[in-house]
Amino acid sequence: MKKQHNSHVATDRGKLSRWNFVVLVLLSVGAIGFVSTFVFLTYTDSFISTFLKGQITSAFQETYPAYSIRVGGVHYNISENRIGFDSLALTTMDSTLSCTIAAYSVNGIDWLELLWTRDLAPTAFTGTVLNAHEIVVYFLKDQYELRCGSLRASVPDSEIVVDALELHPLGDDEQFFAGSKFRKTRFRLRVPNARVMGLACLELLQGKIYRTRSAHMYDAFIDMLTNKEKPVAEDTSSPPMPNEFFALIEQTIEVDSLNIWNGGAKYGERVAADSEPAVITLDRIQVSVRGIGNHIDTSDTVVIRAQGEFMKSAQMNVLMSIPISSPVFSLRYSGSLGGMKLSALNPFLDPAEQVRVKSGSLQAGSFDIDVTAGHARGSVRAVYKDLTIAAINKHTGDENGMVDVIASFVANNIKVRTNNVPDNSGAMKIGNVKYTRQRDDPFFRFVWFALRSGVGDVVGL
Repeated sequence: MKKQHNSHVATDRGKLSRWNFVVLVLLSVGAIGFVSTFVFLTYTDSFISTFLKGQITSAFQETYPAYSIRVGGVHYNISENRIGFDSLALTTMDSTLSCTIAAYSVNGIDWLELLWTRDLAPTAFTGTVLNAHEIVVYFLKDQYELRCGSLRASVPDSEIVVDALELHPLGDDEQFFAGSKFRKTRFRLRVPNARVMGLACLELLQGKIYRTRSAHMYDAFIDMLTNKEKPVAEDTSSPPMPNEFFALIEQTIEVDSLNIWNGGAKYGERVAADSEPAVITLDRIQVSVRGIGNHIDTSDTVVIRAQGEFMKSAQMNVLMSIPISSPVFSLRYSGSLGGMKLSALNPFLDPAEQVRVKSGSLQAGSFDIDVTAGHARGSVRAVYKDLTIAAINKHTGDENGMVDVIASFVANNIKVRTNNVPDNSGAMKIGNVKYTRQRDDPFFRFVWFALRSGVGDVVGL
């Protein structure tokens, strides 16, 4: 009886009830989960760097085979739901374009929804905030470099903020122009701060529409220089005009307003290598743009209002209307210019026209120009008096040589109109605008050349 009793007890002890089995499993799973969580929280970067970095690289290159990507250290902060990268580098396989980012982080992504749907569901990014620092993009084919100090994009705030944005050639002007035997226009752009507000972030993420309430740029400055000493290439494609640019964009764009505060612009023409260019400047520019969009339900006309200081001497106001849905390049622009000493034009006239204003004053000026299919026609009114000019030597800048004296005499007494004020009946010379777009004309150069043709007709140059 005793043996049977002991044998029975041993058998019962070797068996587990269903309840005890469930409890043991739960305790085991809990212990494993606790240990795993502790290890994950303690060594998160190691897990992320080991597994996630490889997944990101392989997934990106599978989706975009024309690019290669390199990812630096990867970090994840579980309490802030933020994933960060020490660096990112993106390069095209043909090495014509490359991008580096010194530091990059994203927080607020709903990872559970992404894992559940296994797709880039927009709703998973409703709380996302992106921060990137020291962004550098090289456009090697075009010899340009784009730099951005910082970029912050917030889906909750519907906002993008950009600081220290710069676009410039990879080398100096001589290096840039030496890369081609034909005429080119060099651009430099500086935007210390820009802010986009009311942005439809989720629609942007889906690639369906680029829509925002307003965009603002502060202290932006653009510098353009053309090397006119070289010929125009016969096979050069024309720079796109506004209507052509918007026609190339497949996605819908809607921007209610764009504003530029305290901007600046500089346009230059170089007539010889290593020479001082002819320069036109605009300072303290305030620009308001309304109705930017290529959607059928939006207005097809962009309206631009701008004012600034022309050649640091006179207030200039411009109103421009551009029908961007037009199949041909068309626009209408008008404006006014306040009083100024005409010698302020010498930084442009000396190198570009080989003439120098000795005296004269503008009382008021205005213009009204209509462009249809690249042909500009219109009028320029300028009330001025006591204009005298001198022809100068284009090589030395000297106006005292005998040939230059004769040329100055002919210019002032036969051709140039020294005064243009209304007579008793109110009549005066009105300049005729006549200019046709050249194949290599960018938009702003075309606008200036058309206006310049009317000014030259008033003065007699």
